[in-house]
Amino acid sequence: MKTNLIGMPRPALEGFFTDIGEKAFHARQVMRWVHGRGCTDFDSMTDLSKKLRSKLSEVAVASLPKVQFNEKSSDGTQKWLFDMGQAQAVETVFIPERDRGTLCISSQVGCALDCSFCATGAQGFNRNLTAAEIMGQIVVANRELGFESGEQRKITNVVFMGMGEPLANYRNVVPVMQILTDDYGLELSRRRVTLSTSGLVPQIERLANDCNVALAVSLHAPNNSLRDQLVPINKKHPIEELLPACWNYLEKTGGRSVTFEYVMLDGVNDSDQHRKQLTRLLRGKPAKINLIPFNPFPGTEYSRSTDRRVDSFAYGLIKSGVRATVRRTRGDDIAAACGQLAGRVKDRMTARLGDKQFGVVVQR
Repeated sequence: MKTNLIGMPRPALEGFFTDIGEKAFHARQVMRWVHGRGCTDFDSMTDLSKKLRSKLSEVAVASLPKVQFNEKSSDGTQKWLFDMGQAQAVETVFIPERDRGTLCISSQVGCALDCSFCATGAQGFNRNLTAAEIMGQIVVANRELGFESGEQRKITNVVFMGMGEPLANYRNVVPVMQILTDDYGLELSRRRVTLSTSGLVPQIERLANDCNVALAVSLHAPNNSLRDQLVPINKKHPIEELLPACWNYLEKTGGRSVTFEYVMLDGVNDSDQHRKQLTRLLRGKPAKINLIPFNPFPGTEYSRSTDRRVDSFAYGLIKSGVRATVRRTRGDDIAAACGQLAGRVKDRMTARLGDKQFGVVVQR
């Protein structure tokens, strides 16, 4: 079987070249072609000898996941549906802003953590994505956004906030983050790569030693009783265990702050009492709260907090000395907003692949 070079960080790629009897520096050349130019055709890599290009064609591939469809929103948001085989699919979303372009990628087909407000959890877990499948989402998006044609890179930030729990696929997620921050990869600053987790504490502690990126945590509740209901992993790693792991991560990596994601659920976690509890947890800490208006999906028991309640909640946090922002809804006309993706993926994949088991996407 040929080796897929997509998703291999530089040390692994260097090892591949030495294993086939070639110089390790060829890894840097190939990374430049793939990530710098979006080129996956070995014959087009003109600074490699013809002999090496021929050898690579015999023993390796640079294979990308297949795009089933892509759509563009009126606000510029763009999303891709990737076929991952066996009637499984994930989505990737690009969100353009005035000063940045953020790509939201998936790390699993489905999710096993079963957060009660998340459509992905309701679909169950299928499998981990490989490093090639994760990195492939980024390479394809770069190509289709015009990166291959020599335009200035449009993707300035990458966030692991799509389908799945990234730290539950640690073995395949870390190599991709290493490529993203490598000088011969995407050359992104560590602050422009964000990993979002529901709170797998041992993996957070491990990550501090293996890869230095920005950390986001899906908090969603200010006390253990409520968080046990919304984010069941809290029963294993409660708030009093999770928060020290976050502060320790910052200390080890030199990070500025941890972003805590907090989806606003009407009558569930949006009261003044909840805000006061949240303030007591995070005031004086290197933390930022990102309040997320909930986007309902079929079958959910929850509804979105009113805009007035969200704004009041944010104002109260800020007034109490806690940094807080409200996530602006983007791409809702193509079902690319947070929490909107599940139904559209199901409809598209059923039409194309038949009524089989498949993966769907929703941002936590």
